[in-house]
Amino acid sequence: MTETSASSALLTDRYELTMLDAALLAGTHERECVFEAFTRRLPAGRRYGVLAGTGRLLELIEQFRFGDAELQFLRDNDVVRDETLDWLADYRFSGTIRGYREGELFFPGSPFLVVDAPFAEGVILETLLLSVFNYDSAVASAAARMVSAAVGRPLAEMGSRRASERSAVAAARAAFIAGFSATSNLEAGRTWGVPTMGTAAHAFTLLHDTEEAAFRAQVDALGPGTTLLVDTFDVEKAIETAVKVAGPELGAVRLDSGDLPKLVKQVREQLDSLGATKTRITVTNDLDEFTIAALAASPVDSYGVGTSVVTGSGYPASGMVYKLVAHRRADGEGEWIPVAKKSEHKASVGGRKHPIRRLDASGTAVAEVVHIVEKGDTPDDTGRDLLVPLITDGEVHREHLGAEGTRRAREHRELAMRELPDEAFRLGRGDPVLPTIFE
Repeated sequence: MTETSASSALLTDRYELTMLDAALLAGTHERECVFEAFTRRLPAGRRYGVLAGTGRLLELIEQFRFGDAELQFLRDNDVVRDETLDWLADYRFSGTIRGYREGELFFPGSPFLVVDAPFAEGVILETLLLSVFNYDSAVASAAARMVSAAVGRPLAEMGSRRASERSAVAAARAAFIAGFSATSNLEAGRTWGVPTMGTAAHAFTLLHDTEEAAFRAQVDALGPGTTLLVDTFDVEKAIETAVKVAGPELGAVRLDSGDLPKLVKQVREQLDSLGATKTRITVTNDLDEFTIAALAASPVDSYGVGTSVVTGSGYPASGMVYKLVAHRRADGEGEWIPVAKKSEHKASVGGRKHPIRRLDASGTAVAEVVHIVEKGDTPDDTGRDLLVPLITDGEVHREHLGAEGTRRAREHRELAMRELPDEAFRLGRGDPVLPTIFE
């Protein structure tokens, strides 16, 4: 099941097509090129980034087709010439894309995606590619910090009402890849296989004549193992009522407001005094990685995070860019010609590259090494190769797609995180935990 069956071809900036139009007119559209995607910098104080969005992007590239409706829109708005419309009508990406596995960690300058394609085919993917990776990776990077701060306690993503409807699904998927255990978003469950959760909001309590009536209705429907929301009125009274209704087998109580460290302690003591020693406590009050860390010593059993995770905890984009780094000569013969942007503070590094994660004898990552490759040779390096095939000659590698691809990305993120040195998990400001070295 895909997120949408509609064409993704117009999810782009107009200048992608005007460049294509001009290149077709000039006869340079078929020149073989190498494009790379990377981030110039991590958000201030962050130690690493988590790459997410690959599986979504590959599906969107498969849907990047200019059908009659898309072509008519371009024609009606004089976006490109008729000759270019004819070219777009037959567009199918036929190039090769390699990239970091989804769930991999990235650092400034890491070429996490390498696109080999004729200029025309590669350039018009820029906006689509960056819109997916910039947002999904921002969510995954923030979510991974929350997972670390939670030190083994489960987290649920609950931010759908704080994002656009399509971004909400992407965010739920990205948070799951980063280690969250569930989402409230049902479409993320259907499309990507993310486990879903959810019980009741304050409106359900307010619907009933009494809090006890609301609790009874929920327990009758869902059983005593459900989670009851206990902060609509008076928490202490609600806890007493919840245990009265559900018994000591009550699954959990949820707190969505208040001075959480103090309140959680009181709730735990009250539950234990009522015999509900196995009843869990989940908190959902405007949490981020810092408030989660502040609750580390409290008897919290799980967390629900909304706004902070879907907004990248203050950084809703990852600063990623897509640059042309090499192309063949005009005649298509001979060696690759490196090209690079020289603008101040925005300079890029030309040439085809091969990234390696260098590890020490204990298996701990020590550097991101980016080899400038000449004549297509693979560098002689004992580090872990980071690039894997995503699309080969236009054919998508299916293992990256759907629920299975999402699961694989989650597993890989966990493995990659194990390679990081301990200082990577500090929430205080600091430089990227690995230097990026060009060789």
